[in-house]
Amino acid sequence: MNAWYVGAIATEVEGEAFFHRKILDTSVMFYRKQDGSVVALHDRCPHRFAPLSLGKRVGDEVSCLYHALRFDADGQCTHNPHGTGHIPKAARVRSFPVQEQYGFIWIWMGDEPADRALLPDFSPLMEGHPNAIAYTYMAMKSNYELIIDNVMDLSHIDHVHGEIITTRGQLSPIVPTIQETARTISAQWAWKQTPPIGIFAPFLPEPKEEARHFFDITWSPPANIQLTVWALQGEGDGYDESIGQYDLHTCTPADEFHTHYFFVTRRNHVVEDGEFNAIKIKAMHDAFHDEDGPLIQAVQDEMGTSDFFSLNPVLMSNDIAAVKVRKLLQKLIRDEQSADAVTEQRSAAE
Repeated sequence: MNAWYVGAIATEVEGEAFFHRKILDTSVMFYRKQDGSVVALHDRCPHRFAPLSLGKRVGDEVSCLYHALRFDADGQCTHNPHGTGHIPKAARVRSFPVQEQYGFIWIWMGDEPADRALLPDFSPLMEGHPNAIAYTYMAMKSNYELIIDNVMDLSHIDHVHGEIITTRGQLSPIVPTIQETARTISAQWAWKQTPPIGIFAPFLPEPKEEARHFFDITWSPPANIQLTVWALQGEGDGYDESIGQYDLHTCTPADEFHTHYFFVTRRNHVVEDGEFNAIKIKAMHDAFHDEDGPLIQAVQDEMGTSDFFSLNPVLMSNDIAAVKVRKLLQKLIRDEQSADAVTEQRSAAE
């Protein structure tokens, strides 16, 4: 709970409009104040529980459609048109900390003070021509950890995806190299294939010849997966010498079995072509929507639970990164819950 989740792509919250999204079992409304800064409020009036996002703007304040109680950007009721106009002490809604970074609006849903240092550095997304970055969103009918599994275990590319991102069977035999910190799990793959991966082949010197390929992927809590993929021919093995892209997959649970899935990609080639940008993000979206998505949702339907380990899954070498993420995420959740329990005990004692 005490973490940064993506609440929206920045362009989803524009102008004077209110924007609603369910996040961690809570209805949230976003809007921009007249100075462009973003507000996030619990989307529920404390009077009769009408969604505030159905209401009207009064400057930077929100007027509930049902009985016209008005709330400021901090969630405090500022106007009651009924009776003497008295404003009850309880007439306020929760305001959530937000920050706008990397083309997303991030929201802090926990009770602890928002810690901006806990948002990982994805600054490479902001480096380069504006026509070389693109965003997309998908609503998934599954628990968010199944989506994390899918991206952390890239061997599925050999079996699920079509020509555009096929790795021609090269990933499945490889056990990725794993690196761990107290809050991250990273996995790396290196392989060769002929012809090169379809998204890069046309931009390599020899589109039909062998190329070296690399995946470098890092999970950070709660549900961010930064994936860099590149291919090259000739000397070198680094991203700066390659044809490649820097991606971020990030998941925000709506509830136990529904997830907001956000994806952004920045490439290091054909960087000024806006038309190519639109074609590329559509192709990437379609690959997730038509290939990964239905399979993940079918898995969720068959599981019937969000407790993966309770089903005693058969685990193989390709599961190493995904399982390590699940175990670290479980530990972080337990640690947070233990700290909350201690705080509650101290409060009760006082």
